[in-house]
Amino acid sequence: MEKIIINGSKRLNGEIAVQGAKNSVLPILVATLLIDGVSVIHNCPCLSDVDATIKILTYLGCRVTREGHTVTVDARGVSKNDVPETLMHEMRSSIVFLGGILGRTGKAVLSTPGGCEIGLRPIDLHLSAMEQFGATVKTENGLIICSAGEKGLTGTKITLSFPSVGATENIILAGVLAKGTTVITNAAREPEISDLADFLNRCGARIHGAGDSTVTIEGVNKLCSTEHTVIPDRIAASTYMIAAAVTNGRICLKDVIPSHIGPAVQPLREAGCDVRVSGRWVCLSAPPRLHRIRMIRTMPYPGFPTDVQAQIMALTSVCEGTSVIVENIFESRFKHIGELIRFGAKISAEGRMAVVEGVRKLYGANVKATDLRGGSAMIIAGLCAEGTTQISEIHHIDRGYEKPEEVLSFLGADIRRVKDDEKIDSE
Repeated sequence: MEKIIINGSKRLNGEIAVQGAKNSVLPILVATLLIDGVSVIHNCPCLSDVDATIKILTYLGCRVTREGHTVTVDARGVSKNDVPETLMHEMRSSIVFLGGILGRTGKAVLSTPGGCEIGLRPIDLHLSAMEQFGATVKTENGLIICSAGEKGLTGTKITLSFPSVGATENIILAGVLAKGTTVITNAAREPEISDLADFLNRCGARIHGAGDSTVTIEGVNKLCSTEHTVIPDRIAASTYMIAAAVTNGRICLKDVIPSHIGPAVQPLREAGCDVRVSGRWVCLSAPPRLHRIRMIRTMPYPGFPTDVQAQIMALTSVCEGTSVIVENIFESRFKHIGELIRFGAKISAEGRMAVVEGVRKLYGANVKATDLRGGSAMIIAGLCAEGTTQISEIHHIDRGYEKPEEVLSFLGADIRRVKDDEKIDSE
């Protein structure tokens, strides 16, 4: 096991490139199952969730190789339709294999997924969608068993009760090789949905409207080999901007798509940050003292992302004044509050609402990463805190951020990764 050690109060300054999007690369790698050939995926970040996805693809019979940030998947040898429980539990978004395996083999046997415990992700949306394609769905002994039968999957009209990203991805994956046309109403609009559709369309799929609330998929008989470059990670970009803001820093991010991070930029401007956009560059300069952010409500895209809620809460902990944060997506996504309080933050929560009374200074503490984004909030708090911070259970952070200690060190932070038994010397 490892820890991250931070000696805080160091101003971040400089420019960095943003990693490939975690929430894009995972469904795209799953989509390679549908191609009877070789897929080359560029800009794949080095994350434990990507490693877990590759393990599952390999188990299913794919030949997978990795060179730097490029992953090559040869899916011609797919021979299995189940995913062992041990592999499913390595990542929370593993349910997206449902549509990919069912679309490729006509049957999928999965256990319930693992990952961060941030609240229920209603897989009933996924299962109901597969039933609407004509598949039979059974759950027994902790397993989900879906079968398309002899007739295979048939295109249909599916209306989602909530614009679930995972359910939208699963429907797209199941629909591209289904007979006939599939229409998704109230589809998720996240950029990662568009990226998945772009990849599949390069392979010969016919997906229209990805990124809008209505998506149409015309089934095709076969998908062909292609190359694709994953979009930049809007959540990582937002995280590093917030890290610069709390340290009164100035950073520039290159290789970003500014429109994707717009929902996070507005609160940073409200906090007094100067954010400037030019092409695929975004630069942020922080004021001497951040202003309060009156109200943040997490919402499906293009609203403020739930995946940035923990990080912005760390920022509001040191803002001048009181901020209010409402979490509308997941009911258990305030677990980081207790850890932020260890730094000296003043936060009270009831239900889905948190009230943050900004303090002038946080102080280094021994904390843990409660989940992926909660872990990045611990890093942000540690960067601006006075003294030394130790963060344990950082395997959560490694699910979504590629070597964050190296990125932040390059920007001027005093941060390092150590083994649990390594002696820690503070300033």
